[in-house]
Amino acid sequence: YVEAGYRRIKLKIKPGWDVEPVRAVRERFPTIPLQVDANTAYALADAQHLGELDAFGLLLIEQPFPEDQMLAHAKLARQIRTPVCLDESIHSLQAAADAIELGACSIINIKPGRVGGYLEARRIHDLCAEHSIPVWMGGMLETGIGRAGNVAMAAMANFTLPGDTSASDRYYHQDLTEPFVLRDGRLKVPSGPGLGVTVDENRLREVTTAVEMVRQRASSVRAGSPPR
Repeated sequence: YVEAGYRRIKLKIKPGWDVEPVRAVRERFPTIPLQVDANTAYALADAQHLGELDAFGLLLIEQPFPEDQMLAHAKLARQIRTPVCLDESIHSLQAAADAIELGACSIINIKPGRVGGYLEARRIHDLCAEHSIPVWMGGMLETGIGRAGNVAMAAMANFTLPGDTSASDRYYHQDLTEPFVLRDGRLKVPSGPGLGVTVDENRLREVTTAVEMVRQRASSVRAGSPPR
């Protein structure tokens, strides 16, 4: 991936598989931004052990504790030098506001699908910008349709860290849209109408397993008459 142009490495960690793997990757790639993702695998009792990761100059440690443990994250953030990033904990604007007020993180990962869509994601972005909290775009498995929205949002001013918006061919042999191609570590923001991409309808039919139609029920109130 480094040879392909990706600009940072994210390493998954868990108890028993953390310090030594991080050491090995850092020795192999001494200058590239390196971050770790714990996916809630640790507890506050592990704080001293997690502090050993400070030696490797990590960009961040992502979601070390379960998502409902805001106070534990705040305590950890005061005990280690590595910046704490929250992911699973940030499911709404209010959750982001609480995390910032508690000092539970200094970086936030925004996933539009997790927070309820792009409008809420935009609100979280703006809140973080107001408090000088950098953000980055999460998500990896979106098709070209979702990826288009993520790439466009990731171009906003406070998305200052490399995100998970990878090239289409990392996950799909054939996408539902024209492929996103990595060039010099970057993806081009689509510039066409709407999301900026064109759906390959033949490919969409090939992979569709079910169709559900949603129709708005016609109103029974006549035009000009007041609702009852």
